[in-house]
Amino acid sequence: MDKIAVLIPCYNESKTVKKVINDYQAILPEATIYVYDNNSTDDTAAIAEAEGAIVRHEYHQGKGNVIRRMFREIDAEAYIMVDGDDTYPAEFAREMVDKVLECHVDMVVGDRLSSTYFTENKRPFHNFGNSLVRQSINTLFKSDIKDIMTGYRAFSYQFVKSFPVLSKGFEIETEMSIHAVHKNLLVENVIVTYRDRPEGSESKLNTYSDGFKVIKTIIKLYKNYKPFGFFSILAAILMLLSLGFFIPVFGEYLATGLVLKFPTLIVCGFVALAALISFFSGVILSTINQKNRQDFEMELHAIQREYNRIHTEE
Repeated sequence: MDKIAVLIPCYNESKTVKKVINDYQAILPEATIYVYDNNSTDDTAAIAEAEGAIVRHEYHQGKGNVIRRMFREIDAEAYIMVDGDDTYPAEFAREMVDKVLECHVDMVVGDRLSSTYFTENKRPFHNFGNSLVRQSINTLFKSDIKDIMTGYRAFSYQFVKSFPVLSKGFEIETEMSIHAVHKNLLVENVIVTYRDRPEGSESKLNTYSDGFKVIKTIIKLYKNYKPFGFFSILAAILMLLSLGFFIPVFGEYLATGLVLKFPTLIVCGFVALAALISFFSGVILSTINQKNRQDFEMELHAIQREYNRIHTEE
């Protein structure tokens, strides 16, 4: 088991990967640096290997797929995950790792949004999207994570081995944040400076398509993690629609003694029934969700025993 593992997912980062590796070698000389190449068409893998990093390959395209393999294959007491584009300065890594090793923090978030992100990032829709996602998740999940989309994080062994990676692409950071909050894991923020990509280095993010994927992920995870809230909102919308169409029909009945829009009345009844079904579905699913949280706590105990066993053998 490594003391510290630096995880660098890369796709065509030949212009920056050397500097990223050298920076983390200087700041964390005791760390093992892993570069996971995700079908790069340039010299990323060769450069990383020449600089002393352990290079591995993930042929299933997408950042989420890369992180799934990293977390599955690497055992360490503390992990630092950083992008290979040289946008995150290495000097904050020691503080982030120390929070994991000394304070038993499960996930440390490298908070760009409280420092230089909005001045360094030249893509206004990215700035707006980051703020929107942060506000949405903190409101829906009653959390206080300062930067949801950051690619600069530190993790404990327990987090890495208990996190079920479901996302395939850049929405993985959103999934990590929601998982940590929902499972009551200890999360702390460390303010880090951010610098835009150097000239010649291109972002792999698509502002619109990846933005929609993130929004879709938030809605999906809210449904999965907060089913009572999700289905209660759906039930309220359906019931309001039902009442909205029923009130005029009922008013006509009071005035004339006749139901003049019988099909509308039938539809209102079915919509109201759907609202009730939605509400009780939320009740049932929230009970199942509570049982899943209890099972997760037992899984954490098993992971801790495995962690202790590995340490004893070493």
